[in-house]
Amino acid sequence: MTAMKHVLKTTSLALCAGLMAAPVIPAVFPIPAAHAASASDAQVQEPIKALYAALDRVQAKGSGTFEQRAQMLAPSIDHAYNIEAVLASSVGPRYAGLPDDQKQALLSTFRQFTIARYVSSFKPGSDARFTIEPGVTPSPVGDDRIVITHIGSSDDPSGTEINYVMRSGPKGWQIVDVLLNAHISQVAAQRADFSSALASGNVQKLTNLLQKKIKAFSED
Repeated sequence: MTAMKHVLKTTSLALCAGLMAAPVIPAVFPIPAAHAASASDAQVQEPIKALYAALDRVQAKGSGTFEQRAQMLAPSIDHAYNIEAVLASSVGPRYAGLPDDQKQALLSTFRQFTIARYVSSFKPGSDARFTIEPGVTPSPVGDDRIVITHIGSSDDPSGTEINYVMRSGPKGWQIVDVLLNAHISQVAAQRADFSSALASGNVQKLTNLLQKKIKAFSED
C-alpha cells in the first residue's frame, strides 16, 4: 500500500508539474458544477477513456521495454492530446513567430517528452486505477469542456483528482491542459519553466532540455 501511494504521488507530480523544476501555479478559472450527461459528453470523454485503456496496457506486468511501451502508448497520446496547442500555450506568444524548422523540431521533441513522461510514470506493475466521472463540466473559458477523473489504487480508488481541459478541433475533442486537484495547471507550470529555458532566445536550449528529460525518463 505504501509503495502504491508513492507511485500515485510520483505520477501526479509527473503528469501535472510540467518540467520537474516548475512551480505550482493555479489555473485562472474555477471548476463549476458538472451539468447533466448528454450525447456529446461521450464524444468529449472518449479520448480520455482511450488514453486510460492504453495506460492500463502500459502498466501491465510484462508489457515490455520502455521503448516498446512508448510505441504502445504513442497512438493514444496523439489521439487524446492536441500536442501543438499544449506546446504553444506552454511557450507563449513567441511560439507563433518561430521559424518552421525550429517549430517542428520542438514539437517533435515535446511529443516524445509527453509520451516518455507517461511511460515513466506508469511502470509495469504500478496497478493504478482510473476513474472517469459521468458527465462533462463546461469550462468558463470559451467552449472548452472539462473531464473530471481520478487516478487511485485498489486501496484508495478516489486517489488524486486529475482533470482534462478538452477543446474541439479538426481531430475532434482533444486535451489542451491537465489540472491537478482541479486547479493546478500543467500548461501554466510548463510556461514558467519554459520561459527560463527560452530566456536567451535560443529555442535549441529548450529542445535540449526536453531531450535530456526524455533520456532521464527512459533510464528511470
